[in-house]
Amino acid sequence: MASPVEKWWKNSIVYQIYPASFKDSNGDGIGDIPGIISQLDYIASLGVDVVWICPMYDSPQHDMGYDISDYEKVYPPYGTVADMETLIKACHERGLRIILDLVVNHTSNEHQWFKDSRSSKTHPKRDWYIWRPAKYDKYGNRMPPNNWRAIFGGSAWEWDEQTQEYYLHLFCVEQPDLNWENPEVRQAVYTSAMEFWLQKGVDGFRVDTVNMYSKDPAYPDAPVTSPQSDTQVAFSLFCNGPRIHEHIREMNAVLAKYDAMTVGELAQTPTMEGVLRYVSAAEKQLNMVFSFDVVDLGMGKDYKFLTEVRDWKLPELKTAFQRTQNIVNGTDGWTTVFLENHDQARSISRFGSDKTPELRDASAKMLAMMQSTLSGTQFVYQGQEIGMVNVPESWSFEEYKDVDSTNYYHMVRELTNNNPEDMKKAMQAMQHLARDHARIPMQWSAEPNAGFTSATAKPWMRAHDNHTEVNVEAQEKDESSVLSFWKKMMRLRKEYADLLVFGVFELLDEQNGEVFSYLKTSKDRRMLVALNFTEAPQPLVLPEGVEEKELKLVVSSAGEKSDGELKAFEGRVYEVLA
Repeated sequence: MASPVEKWWKNSIVYQIYPASFKDSNGDGIGDIPGIISQLDYIASLGVDVVWICPMYDSPQHDMGYDISDYEKVYPPYGTVADMETLIKACHERGLRIILDLVVNHTSNEHQWFKDSRSSKTHPKRDWYIWRPAKYDKYGNRMPPNNWRAIFGGSAWEWDEQTQEYYLHLFCVEQPDLNWENPEVRQAVYTSAMEFWLQKGVDGFRVDTVNMYSKDPAYPDAPVTSPQSDTQVAFSLFCNGPRIHEHIREMNAVLAKYDAMTVGELAQTPTMEGVLRYVSAAEKQLNMVFSFDVVDLGMGKDYKFLTEVRDWKLPELKTAFQRTQNIVNGTDGWTTVFLENHDQARSISRFGSDKTPELRDASAKMLAMMQSTLSGTQFVYQGQEIGMVNVPESWSFEEYKDVDSTNYYHMVRELTNNNPEDMKKAMQAMQHLARDHARIPMQWSAEPNAGFTSATAKPWMRAHDNHTEVNVEAQEKDESSVLSFWKKMMRLRKEYADLLVFGVFELLDEQNGEVFSYLKTSKDRRMLVALNFTEAPQPLVLPEGVEEKELKLVVSSAGEKSDGELKAFEGRVYEVLA
């Protein structure tokens, strides 16, 4: 039996692919599985170990495939099950592992299970979803069973005219929640959503909304924090519920038979103890989780878009990373390192600068250095490795496709009677935080449509205006490019794995609002990482008891001869010789 340190997923770098936007092979404007297969050599050339494919299952696409109508089929524009089998084999031939999204808190309302469930109150599958009778106010008006707010806004309950009851949907109306209290549901999930693909050679899963399967069984009203609203934020009542660890442990028993990797999406779990209950090896639940400490920075508490642009300070970012790094400090748990995914705006636009090409590239490299020197399993999102940024501010609302963005925009318009000032603020927040920014086409070349699809096709989302300068083809030929630097940092991460993947993180100078610096320590050596988060030069602050002559520069994001002050958005890694 491998020791915990030797688990293959610990020293892995995972590359995440959003199928609709990665590469279109047939000119219909939508990315597909053959397109992914065509770029596997590029993916392998990065130095990554694992490919994560976002949902490619059959779906009506109300939430970009997170509303699954059949776990055992592929969304036809993406390809077929046979294409997936080819992809799995092609990954393995290149020494790459492959993981899929596991979306089992809810299904599509077009899944046969739900069609059966809503067909009548006496159907054997009625109890496969969460149905409740209406409440009535003192005037006899029909009301939802409680005041929970769905994650995309509005009530979490939808009235079903046919059977005269409400069903629960924590996300879109078209995404009814499965009833995990029912053992038949759990077994069906394990067979159809997990083992069907594990038996085809898939190496694991990113587990969507992993802590929402167990709700407060009383379904009480949530505390009123928005008196002006009919619905209230209810995370405390549907996250980390009473049976959640039992459910995840049962799921893990299936996965363990295949040595499958798991990384759970763990929202609304703010304490170290809460996270460790999921990722402690002794608990036998999940290998690791995505904590939201870092990516939630600057988001509004009530609605994520109800905030100011860049509403965070560097000490807050440091504290957020400290929390995720502490998960592996003296525990039997494991952690993750990520700045981007399909649900986040681009990290350069959020944490660096996209104001000019020079600042964009400098901050892209600095962020790559930060991510590559933190402990845990590293996740890189498509386009991150070439420095893709948020869509231009000149783009109109019509270019935004995501349900999260469009719902918010329409809600503000309704609540403010289309007030120009409020609409402008809503648009600014979306320009900064919308999920759409991660979903525009991958920028392969300077060709029309960024080489994502044929020049004459109409891509499902418009390619970024900057694709003529920011693209894979140009950067592969340039040793000073963002892509070349990412490859360098991935090699360095493997070379110094004892420090960079497994080392202990020690935060330095926590209140410094300009420079993020930390030590990484293994049994017998230390590294210093210093990152300038500003557009101005900053002094290099040394740890207490360390002199400059005891530092050996390993890499600088601004070039090898860097010394003295840190340049704008420069990062440096030093070996501490003393």
